[in-house]
Amino acid sequence: MMRYQRREIALAACFSALAGYVDALGFITLGGYFVSFMTGNTTRLGIELAGGRAGGAALAGGIIALFVSGVVLGSLVGHAAGRQRAPAVLGMVTMLLALAALLETSGATLPAVGLLAVAMGTENAVFQRDGEVTIGLTYMTGTLVKMGQRIAAAMLGGPKRAFLRHFLLWLGLMGGAFLGAAVHGWIGLTAIWLAAAAAAAMTVAATFFLRDG
Repeated sequence: MMRYQRREIALAACFSALAGYVDALGFITLGGYFVSFMTGNTTRLGIELAGGRAGGAALAGGIIALFVSGVVLGSLVGHAAGRQRAPAVLGMVTMLLALAALLETSGATLPAVGLLAVAMGTENAVFQRDGEVTIGLTYMTGTLVKMGQRIAAAMLGGPKRAFLRHFLLWLGLMGGAFLGAAVHGWIGLTAIWLAAAAAAAMTVAATFFLRDG
């Protein structure tokens, strides 16, 4: 992450906020399953399997598979787009979210939530170099570990503010989740439309401010 500029980190925090927002919508709708946090779903999968609950295991496993398919999709789109990776990937995320919103409007709630998982997997391909994700946007465990390491380094005489970029990513995800839960309580899954609109705005921003290479 040290190779990225401040504006890129700021945009990454916005992308994480989008992930937190969407994850909150999925979590509430599915009753405790995530559409972007696959560590949690993996734990749920193990618990459901141990309890012999085939339905819960199938749901957790299905979401994980959809998320991974989104990662594959995002990687392929980003590879094809070259230096326009970020706006191309975010454009795909926007289309997936808009389709999810349309499905929800037509009453197909479960397929709509499934597309949310695909969209969140796709979003992780925004920041990718040499085939590897350089900034994780939908999961924060690694980010918090790095933040703790930067704080320790600062205490030992290293850069004093290096931890802030990791903190901003975490704050973005948490703030997005807060907003998603609040908006869901107000208008339900119609809130997906707001996520699609936000993703569209971020696509425009990425077109101007993010370039690979």
